[in-house]
Amino acid sequence: MNERTFNLPPPASTIASEYDALFYFIYGLSVFFFVIICSGTVFFAIKYRAKKGDEEKLTSGFCHSTPLELLWSVIPTLLMFVIFVWGFKLYMRYFVIPANATEIKVTAWQWNWNFTYGEGAQSNVLVVPKGKPVKLLMSSNDVIHSLFIPDFRVKMDVLPNRYSSMWFQCDYEGEYDLYCTEYCGQQHSTMVTRVIVKSESDYQKWIEENSVTPAGDVLYNRYGCNTCHSLDGSANNGPSFKNLFGKKKMLTDGSTVDVDENYLRESILNPQAKIVKGYEPVMPTFQNTISDDKLDSLILFIKSLKEE
Repeated sequence: MNERTFNLPPPASTIASEYDALFYFIYGLSVFFFVIICSGTVFFAIKYRAKKGDEEKLTSGFCHSTPLELLWSVIPTLLMFVIFVWGFKLYMRYFVIPANATEIKVTAWQWNWNFTYGEGAQSNVLVVPKGKPVKLLMSSNDVIHSLFIPDFRVKMDVLPNRYSSMWFQCDYEGEYDLYCTEYCGQQHSTMVTRVIVKSESDYQKWIEENSVTPAGDVLYNRYGCNTCHSLDGSANNGPSFKNLFGKKKMLTDGSTVDVDENYLRESILNPQAKIVKGYEPVMPTFQNTISDDKLDSLILFIKSLKEE
């Protein structure tokens, strides 16, 4: 791992060093222009300070310099373009999640974190495999929170009644701090946990030892999804779950919707909100019937039926 940098903890994710480079570029520019402007201010204040006998002297009629004005306009503009392009490239890297990322569900509430894994394991610390991209699919049970891992240089708001997501990859085994950085109430400062990065073999062993939630295919049958939603693409009373996730669906009102995590969540809890064209509004609501961890597990199962 790289050593601690000035003002920042050691960069521990694959994208952290790139963020640091942009940060220090902007930091260096700020220091450079701060010194230039302050030094110039002090110099001219001393050089042109009022002296005895200057009361009758008039200031020069010199009003502007075209080359100087072009210089102080063009150079900052070019620097802003450099910062924008550099920042946009980092933004795209941060928000385009790799297709092979290991997905972990994050649930936040006052004042704790819960992490649910695809195999059914749960914990209040975030355990991830070393050297693999990890996607965090996040939601809140109450107010707005914000998940921040300083060493990874990643942060994202965690919202009630919808999903947000972010990703990272850490190539170093170890433990790292995880904070809530959105003021969420009286004990906000205690909403702290750890990220534990394990080798692939240790991660799989930990998953097996901590599995508690039924897998999505079990819930698919337990909650009666199999009576209306097939897994092989065949027609039934509801759309088939096969290749459902990631598609666009036409609704009865003529609009279209992207089948993502938020759509699946809404369709399970409030199935009458968006009816797919060609189907009747016959599905009952599972609001107050299915717990959040089982809902997340079922959504993960539906997502797993997408063919690459």
